[in-house]
Amino acid sequence: MTDSPAVHASLNGETEPRGDLCIRTLAMPADTNANGDIFGGWLLSQMDVGGGVFASKVAKSRTVTVAIEAMNFRKAVYVGDLVSVHANLVRIGRTSVTVHLEAWVLRRKEMQSILVTDGNFTYVSIDDHGQPQVIQRDQQPLSA
Repeated sequence: MTDSPAVHASLNGETEPRGDLCIRTLAMPADTNANGDIFGGWLLSQMDVGGGVFASKVAKSRTVTVAIEAMNFRKAVYVGDLVSVHANLVRIGRTSVTVHLEAWVLRRKEMQSILVTDGNFTYVSIDDHGQPQVIQRDQQPLSA
């Protein structure tokens, strides 16, 4: 079994996000829970938006979220944090794409990004009628 990119990053002391930047947004007061911290559901939705962008690019079609697994809420997100979502491809199936997403924040007066949340999201490629469709993979040249 291999470690997720986030586990690999923390074990190796890496402090920078890995993967494609999919979305970047600012955490605002309207996104807080009753305690004044950023609501976990808001962060989850930002990750889903970013992952959907990445999955659609991979599948070259519309995609829908079908599963979220292995979510790790590691640190709180605060109003004013700059939130970045990065994606790494885990697997391409017949009709699905699994993506490992990392949410990182840059806090005011900080110089280093902080990993706050990560997890695996699975998306299914769909046609114009909302039905699953086979993902057309690029033809890779065979090596000799």
